Amino acid sequence: MDAVQELPDKELLSRHAQGDDQAFGELVRRHRERMWAVAIRVLGDPEEASDALQDAFLSAFRGAHRFRGEAQVSTWLHRIVVNACHDRMRRKMVRPAIPTDDANLDVLSNERYKGTSPDPTSRTDAALDVHAALERLPTEQRLALVLVDMLGYRVDEAAEILEVAAGTVKSRCARGRARLLPLLVHLRNPEPPQDVTSPRGGGRKS
Repeated sequence: MDAVQELPDKELLSRHAQGDDQAFGELVRRHRERMWAVAIRVLGDPEEASDALQDAFLSAFRGAHRFRGEAQVSTWLHRIVVNACHDRMRRKMVRPAIPTDDANLDVLSNERYKGTSPDPTSRTDAALDVHAALERLPTEQRLALVLVDMLGYRVDEAAEILEVAAGTVKSRCARGRARLLPLLVHLRNPEPPQDVTSPRGGGRKS
């Protein structure tokens, strides 16, 4: 049997669906950092993002047999994590989140990827302002902006992940940017420091 590290994604997913107990772990290893980046930027909360990522991998683990090969496996996985984030955002509005518990799926253990590839700016004031502003956008605009503007996906890639037309992604991004601009203008134009005369007399007298 070929080493799983050398197999393409689609072969790994096929082998997992056929019962290979190593194939899905390799898919997790390959894609968890990028999927974590999507989750943390959409949700803004590391705990919520970790739970959404666990939900996504669990869905992929159980639903691999439904993959038909029309898209790349990476696109399919990203679509699943976007949907998991969307579901978590919707549930958060109506009731507290209930953590997923499946002790039989060690490869999906939260500790395997919790905190993976943390957002380097996630704790800065600016990043908190951006997350707060994003939360005020409609979900569709928020997801489009995260994929295109924050994570650098091409419009056609984002459209495939979101399962909409490329023109729809462009429109959502444009409307989202227009909504965000007045909320984040202070980040581009910070107030200049005040000119305070030194109490020790260091200022020049006229």
